[in-house]
Amino acid sequence: MILILVSVCAPLGNACLAKGMTSLPELSLAHPFSLFAAVFTPWVGLGIALLIGFFASYLTALSWADLSYVMLATAWGNVVVELLSHFCLHEQVSFQRWLGVALITLGVAFVAPGPSRTVRPALSDSAPLETLVEKGAPQ
Repeated sequence: MILILVSVCAPLGNACLAKGMTSLPELSLAHPFSLFAAVFTPWVGLGIALLIGFFASYLTALSWADLSYVMLATAWGNVVVELLSHFCLHEQVSFQRWLGVALITLGVAFVAPGPSRTVRPALSDSAPLETLVEKGAPQ
């Protein structure tokens, strides 16, 4: 469920940000108050909320799985981004982009069926010090 949230919240949040920002006049860092005002527009606000949801679920996933696993398990979010871009934002998505998304998805299918967490040997709190002492390091 957490990986689905990561995969859905990020593309939806980014699509909402894009929709909100394209409805505003072009902004510049020279006018920081206009950026601040943009945060309070409905689409941008929704996008920010979804990206906060993404970040919370992403942190949760990283607490129990390796980064390499989480990134692969959520790579289908690339497909969601392209679908949202094409159908909701009415962007022209080229054949090359669709092909790129297909290749990413195919690549994930090859490498994803591994364990979610790398098994590491357990170390006690004093293990690094004991290792140094055994190797003759100065104390």
